[in-house]
Amino acid sequence: MDWKSSRIDALLEQALVEDKAAGDLTTNLTIDPDLRAAASILARQDMVVCGLGAVPRFLEIFARLDRRPQAQARFEVVSHPEIFDGVRVKKGQVLAVIRHNARVLLSCERVILNLMQHLSGIATNTRRFVDAIHGTKAHVLDTRKTVPGLRALEKYAVLCGGGTNHRLDLASGILIKNNHISLGGGLRAAVTNALAKRQGEQRVQVEVRSMHELDEALECGAEAILLDNMTPREVRNCVDRIKVEKRWIPTEASGGIVLENIRAYAEAGVDFISVGALTHSAIAADISMSIAAE
Repeated sequence: MDWKSSRIDALLEQALVEDKAAGDLTTNLTIDPDLRAAASILARQDMVVCGLGAVPRFLEIFARLDRRPQAQARFEVVSHPEIFDGVRVKKGQVLAVIRHNARVLLSCERVILNLMQHLSGIATNTRRFVDAIHGTKAHVLDTRKTVPGLRALEKYAVLCGGGTNHRLDLASGILIKNNHISLGGGLRAAVTNALAKRQGEQRVQVEVRSMHELDEALECGAEAILLDNMTPREVRNCVDRIKVEKRWIPTEASGGIVLENIRAYAEAGVDFISVGALTHSAIAADISMSIAAE
């Protein structure tokens, strides 16, 4: 993750502006402006870490927003060499220690924790799904079911959890779904048009919900198949049908897939399994920040 990219910079700045961090009334009224402190970021559960790179960026952006001497003070963010984004940690481990002006630490505490808790929650959730299909050939994919504006960070968290990114956006690939078929004159017309009008080497993937639709998609030249809302048995039957084709056609299962049944789908023989819950249902990881004067 490029934490200094303009897109990420804008997201982090907006978080600080939203919280009016530079106008922290309580901190400004109660804390000596020259006090130095050390803040320990602590994992309060077993988890996969994500978002450490945002910590120094928040402090740098805060200094840009608040020109007072306290915000311009020197700081350092130190973590153990074995702790970085994507690593599993145990409850009680210190993820990083920040040494800075006490007022700045208090004013930035909430936004730092909010982001790290959210991203680490996604990474931890993803790792559970990845572990559940260990030993199969299937890969866990994310979806576009992300919080508006946070997709780049949430998909990064999926990678940290061992998952694989699917389409980053609507311009990243061709996926003909049910509504495209309904509005595009039927499955055959939609696939034929996509194959004829595409530019470059984009693979045309088609969503199917039955063996009949699968047969039609294959006859039209579909180059990848999304098996939607099928049982593991139905998925296996479709995978066996696709094997008859004399070309490689990657398969993906989606719809109604949860931690309890994902292995059954993986063992049905698909190449990919997409899970919206990686991002839209991840519970924030339990992370705290303890601040003490130096």
